Amino acid sequence: MSNTPTHHHKNGAQEDSHDLEHEYWSRRSFLQTLGIAGSGTLMLGSNLLTASALSPLTAAIAAAETDNILLLIRLAGGNDGLNTIIPISQYDIYANARPNIYIPESKIVRLTDEFGVPTYMKSLESMWGEGQFKAVHGVGYQNQNLSHFTGSDIFANCDLTSTGFNRLNTGWMGRHFENRYPDYLVNPPDAPAAIQIGNYGNLVFQGEETNYAFVTSNVDQLEQIAATGSQYSLDESLFDPCMYGDQLKFLRGTANTTYEYSGKIHEAYARGKNEVTYQKNGFARQLALLARLIKGNLGTKVYMVSMGGFDTHGNQPLVHEQLMSNLSIAVNNFYQDLAYSQQEKQVLGMTFSEFGRRIYENGSNGTDHGKAAPTLFFGSGLNGSAFVGDHPALDDPDGRGNLEFTMDFRDLYATVMAEWLCVPIPLVEQHLLNHPYAPVNLGFNCSGTEFPDITVDNGQPNPPPTPDPDGTVPDVELANSIIHKPYYPTDQTPHLHVEMPFSAEVDIRLFNIMGQHLGIVYNGMMPQGVTEINIREQLPMHIGSGKYIYQIQVQDQKLSKSIMVA
Repeated sequence: MSNTPTHHHKNGAQEDSHDLEHEYWSRRSFLQTLGIAGSGTLMLGSNLLTASALSPLTAAIAAAETDNILLLIRLAGGNDGLNTIIPISQYDIYANARPNIYIPESKIVRLTDEFGVPTYMKSLESMWGEGQFKAVHGVGYQNQNLSHFTGSDIFANCDLTSTGFNRLNTGWMGRHFENRYPDYLVNPPDAPAAIQIGNYGNLVFQGEETNYAFVTSNVDQLEQIAATGSQYSLDESLFDPCMYGDQLKFLRGTANTTYEYSGKIHEAYARGKNEVTYQKNGFARQLALLARLIKGNLGTKVYMVSMGGFDTHGNQPLVHEQLMSNLSIAVNNFYQDLAYSQQEKQVLGMTFSEFGRRIYENGSNGTDHGKAAPTLFFGSGLNGSAFVGDHPALDDPDGRGNLEFTMDFRDLYATVMAEWLCVPIPLVEQHLLNHPYAPVNLGFNCSGTEFPDITVDNGQPNPPPTPDPDGTVPDVELANSIIHKPYYPTDQTPHLHVEMPFSAEVDIRLFNIMGQHLGIVYNGMMPQGVTEINIREQLPMHIGSGKYIYQIQVQDQKLSKSIMVA
């Protein structure tokens, strides 16, 4: 192939930049979690308060919601899509671009005449036959960023406009939970809104005020919590009295009490049971644990697991084979396990990665950072297996040998939120930063929206959409009709600025970060328009400097937010 670009090792400057980025990414993760990743509930200490009464808006959303569960599978490092879903129809171009790392035809499981998977992903063949596997081609976005750090943030926050260190620090699921639980800081839900294993530089569940996921740095920590109901062992024999043992024991005990959902997780773990033998690797352990929590009816709606190692600049064939073999076997075991309790149709699995890899191999038997890559979906809720969308053309890459995207990743997020989790479409667009709703037919339909025509290859004629006759949702009320925010005049006295669209009875209370009620800031009829409240003047007690939480109740709607007192 005479016009094939030559690809070699990265030069020194590129390598330094790449290493610095990894270092910065790791440092941010460490600062986010300090070893035990916090969630919003960490602020409430040992005081697990009862869930708040739903507002009319959240009640409408709850009524529309199903028992469906979403499992996000993060392939950290940038998964090579071409060695995951092999384009048989473009095989010559594919093989010529990768003379040392391509998958030979004898080692391809052909799922259709057009596409297949490597034989080391053979565990997915049975899921394909049972209608539990879809792959969406060419997922990415315009002007895709090839940085691990920035790319991961974009796939989490959906913000394609900001750059540098001024990127939006909230995630698509964080904004959803912020709307779903407006009083979360004072009245969190009975079960964790989300559970995340692995904290590496991700913003998916981050809201303006808090992270809405119960996060552990690794599967070992979550297994410890699930098995014992506590985060750290308090066995006296583990503490050296000569090495500040009392202080360490106190800190560990405090950490245990702040993990207020630990008991709920432990109870679900005890109720659930794995009925399939999983492999012993870390990814399989994550799915085995989540299967047990789901079968134990924990009540959590969204889970996220992570698998690292996909930054395959060198030695890709061996590394990628091991990774994708582990993923395929574990996912298959996971759905087999759920089938014992007839919950396999309830859980939708979805992979994501910060970018794909380039078409052409480099000089190290690997591939460098690229653009578009497939997204894989799993579960009986897909109602049939298929390849969805248009595969990018291998003979028409960009100037650096990258596949151009054919499917905006935000359209997949939107489809999952509206059609699987049954979030009203106007809210979906809001959570995706006003990205217009353009659903993809993935086999489920909560909103009743008619899907546009899209390429579907399942080896059979394209099926017509099957809308759910009960999938309509109520009209969405104005979630942000009441504007409230803290502000600080020149004397630094904390004030609340409240804008009311109508006159109503309003109750405002102040809590400390341990969830203790400190006093009533306002209680009475508040007129339409702007009201400004001096918090110190309204409380009968002195409050010191620090972080507090205020809660506003108007009719049956409660909202809470943090405020700093100088």
